Amino acid sequence: MDPLKALADAERKPFWLDSPASPEPLRRLFDNTRADLVVVGGGFSGLWTALMAKERDPSLDVVLLEGRRIGWAASGRNGGFCMATLTHGLANGLDRWPEEIATLERLGRENLDEIEASLARHDIRCGFERTGELHVATEEWQLDSMAEHEDLARELGQDLVVLDAAQVRAEVDSPTYVGGHWDRSGGAMLDPAGLAWGLREACLSLGVRIYERTPVRSLRDDGEQIELRTPHGSVRAARVALGTGVFPPLLRRLKHFLVPVYDYALMTEPLSAAQLDRVGWHNRQGIGDSANQFHYYRLTEDNRILWGGYDAVYYNGGAIRPEYDQRDETFVTLARHFYTTFPQLDDVRFTHRWGGVIDTCSRFSAFYGTAHEGRLAYAVGYTGMGVGATRFGANVMLDMLSGESTERTRLQMVKDKPVPFPPEPVRSGVIQFTRWSIAQADAHQGKRNLWLRTLDRFGLGFDS
Repeated sequence: MDPLKALADAERKPFWLDSPASPEPLRRLFDNTRADLVVVGGGFSGLWTALMAKERDPSLDVVLLEGRRIGWAASGRNGGFCMATLTHGLANGLDRWPEEIATLERLGRENLDEIEASLARHDIRCGFERTGELHVATEEWQLDSMAEHEDLARELGQDLVVLDAAQVRAEVDSPTYVGGHWDRSGGAMLDPAGLAWGLREACLSLGVRIYERTPVRSLRDDGEQIELRTPHGSVRAARVALGTGVFPPLLRRLKHFLVPVYDYALMTEPLSAAQLDRVGWHNRQGIGDSANQFHYYRLTEDNRILWGGYDAVYYNGGAIRPEYDQRDETFVTLARHFYTTFPQLDDVRFTHRWGGVIDTCSRFSAFYGTAHEGRLAYAVGYTGMGVGATRFGANVMLDMLSGESTERTRLQMVKDKPVPFPPEPVRSGVIQFTRWSIAQADAHQGKRNLWLRTLDRFGLGFDS
């Protein structure tokens, strides 16, 4: 089908948020109040922090402040891949923390198990399916990279099955596949907005005070407590947890480590039984291809296909603007790639198209820290793998605020900081040249130019 025709009726809004299940907004903060803990940000990071703070100590008075609506930003716009990895994949973790990789892999699997248990305990219905992820190669050169760590992945506990071209096409049939592997237990698919709304209800049931449409304008520390000022009120607390992602941080130092990258996705209409039969996909895995500019895709509960990725767009100057949520050039590219991957679905149209901003850092995975003499903690920089890892990050923040020395806080991964990005306008030039170099590598059998090899050597990069 012609991509423009396929996109003609697609709504310009995130599919997950375009739901009758969307809850009514909670009230704004209109007074001055106090709390034991204030959580800033109503995405996964903030919601998990508030929920687990109450689970650790039900007597705590916890306030959560959200500038818009719960789950409206990255937490309601992503693909719904809830993965075990805490390090943006085994290869990235192995490159950066080889001495800790066994521990990080174990903690990641435990975190995913605990997410599943939490959903059951709080009766959060968000379409959670522990299907794992199918990593597919679409070019022969990608197979070598995929094979590099397969034996080690099994040794570290991954339930990994290596598939040749025929075997991977027996799982999901695309003429573009030349091989792959299936991590059968390391991930789940879910409805991300459903997860955010379910966590909201769980927090409220435990007594968390949530204020929506209440942006925090400033922060003041008097040496004992921190005051957070909002347009119509304030909250004073002994402890603060920041889960604001890439948005302008209350802690100024974070702006040196984060850049906003826009990711885009499409959603098809529900596939009929006959259409789904043409593809197979009986085990409903999430799928990611192995190019540098990769696609991610998965089935929803009603058998739509979410199709996203490829373009990771940085707008010069690092601006975050509502109009950047829509990029027709990328939508057409994604639609064309969809029909190349699944030519047997050329009669399928798209119902939704959207984008959103991701908090990216140079090490591709979250980093953590404290400020104000340990009274404030933060976890940011998830780089597109935060659906599961934000729960781990929430635990890290709570450990840090308690002053405890735990297995989590003793990790070098938690103690380290990423290399900061250069200031503008150098930042924009570096990122755009890196994006161009990544595209060139995909076009030339994965061969990385001198610039990318230099970044690799220093553990730097740019990714989605």
